[in-house]
Formats: sequence, structure tokens, C-alpha cells
Amino acid sequence: MLKYPLEDHVSENMEEEQRCLAEVREQIEKYNRKGTPVAGIVVEPIQGEGGDNHASAEFFKELQQIAKDYGAAFMLDEVQTGCLTTGRMWFHEFWDLPTPPDIVCFSKKMLTGGFYYTPEMKPKEGYRIFNTWMGDPSKMLLLEEVVKVIHRDKLMDNVQMTGTVLLEGLKSLQAKHPDKINSARGAGFFVGVDCRDVDYRDKLVNKLRNKGFNVGGNGVYTLRLRPALIFRPQHANLFLEALGHILDSN
Repeated sequence: MLKYPLEDHVSENMEEEQRCLAEVREQIEKYNRKGTPVAGIVVEPIQGEGGDNHASAEFFKELQQIAKDYGAAFMLDEVQTGCLTTGRMWFHEFWDLPTPPDIVCFSKKMLTGGFYYTPEMKPKEGYRIFNTWMGDPSKMLLLEEVVKVIHRDKLMDNVQMTGTVLLEGLKSLQAKHPDKINSARGAGFFVGVDCRDVDYRDKLVNKLRNKGFNVGGNGVYTLRLRPALIFRPQHANLFLEALGHILDSN
């Protein structure tokens, strides 16, 4: 596990990331020796259900290189991070990878489940990859309108600006209540903060929901926030005010 904020724990986090990368190589080599070569590496840019766990851009660059070294595909699961949630259309855009990922899968805000890939990954035969709802034209029409609204209403700018308001506000609250919340982190509207224990996290979730804020929990004791793309600074301030009152009184 990395320590937050990432920029304040560069050396410790780098050591942990190198340990993880070495373990990836070790596992690939172990299966290669068994005659079962690894076909690909699948990774979330930010672990969502695992507790909003982040890693550095350098970690993913090295992970991609490991995949290349062993002839494995490098696949990104952008189901949660895709479609502007983090302030970019795809979170891996932040990493400045030397080459595109081999495969990227998406869903949720994209209104349909799908994937895109490099020319080298294109199946030689049609329908080698198939699912029940594949290629639903109605979802493509809806997604086209979503993309139009994103551009029309400048929602990328909004996510970046409002996400900063939200994250900085959480950092201020954790500085005031370090015994209750800590390790605020995020990108855009993909935001999480750890609570002192799971019981307190669940209490915060329930109290916030009772005040009209749709929040959730993930990982062991993380409070996660996933606002809609139209969430504005005034909404962020309302949320921070409500959370502050709860922290003050409980």
C-alpha cells in the first residue's frame, strides 16, 4: 500500500512500487517455467473497489515495459476511471506512456460495455470476442449525445476545477480532524478519503445519505465520492459543509 499524499512520500512509495514490479516479473517467470506463459496484464488505473488505491505514472510505464519484455498484452480496465471521471477522458492519458495500451475496456458513464485496442490486437476472425449486448446501436446514439454535452458544457474544465475544490476541502477537514479522516486523495471526481475504522466510515456514509449526499464505501475503511460530471463548485461546498458539521459533532 502506498502512503498519501503521494508527493509527500515519494521515496517510500517508489520502494513499494519497485517491490510490486519485481513480484510481477517473478510471477510471469514462474508461469513461463511451468510452460504456461502469461497472456496479458490487466490493471485498473486506480483501484476502485479495492479502496481508491493510486500508483505513480512511472509505475505504469514500467509495468507496460514488463508486458512488452515478456510478450504479454497490457490491458487497462477503465470501467470506473473512463469517460472524464478523473478530469481526462481516460486516466492513462496522465501517464504519458511511450506507446498506447494494447487494450482498454470501458463501461458505466460510457452507457455501454466495450473496448478498443491497437491494430496488433485485432482478432483475425469475426465474432471471436462476443457478448449478449455487444454493439447496441441505441447505446451508441445515447453516448454520442453525452459526448456532445461534455463539449458543449465544457465539463472537462468543470471536473478539473470542482475536483480541486472537493479534494482541497477534504484535505482541510482531515487537517482539522486527523483522528477521524486521513489520506484524502483523488483525480477529478474520483475521490476517496480514509476513515479511522470501518464502523466510523459506515456511520459517515449513513449520515451523509440522510442529508441527501449519495456517497459510498470501498476498500476496508475508505469513503468514496463519485459525483456526476455536472457537479459544480457550489455542490462541492455544500457537501464539505455537511461533512464538516458531521465531523464536528461525532
